[in-house]
Amino acid sequence: MIVRIMGEGQLVLADNQFPELNKLDDDLLAEMERGDSPGFRDTLHALLNRVRELGEPLPDDSLEPSELILPAPDATLEEVKSLLKEDGLIPG
Repeated sequence: MIVRIMGEGQLVLADNQFPELNKLDDDLLAEMERGDSPGFRDTLHALLNRVRELGEPLPDDSLEPSELILPAPDATLEEVKSLLKEDGLIPG
C-alpha cells in the first residue's frame, strides 16, 4: 500500500505491517475524542515515525496514487479531526 505523509512524501508499506499501525491509530482516535492534545501530538509522532521506519520511500520524482494520506507532523488536533472518517486514519 502506498502511504503519503502530508508535506513529506510517499512510502510503500506491506499489508502485514498495518496491525501495529492500527493500534497507534486507535490510540490517536481515543485521544482525539478526549481532546487530549499532548497525547494526540505524541501518538501522531509515534504513528508517523513508525510509518517512516516500516515504509520504503518512493523516489521524490515518483508520484503514485496514495491509498492512505496521513497528516503532517505539525497538524493540530482540529485539523486532523477534519481529515478523519469513522474508521480513523488507518483502514481497518
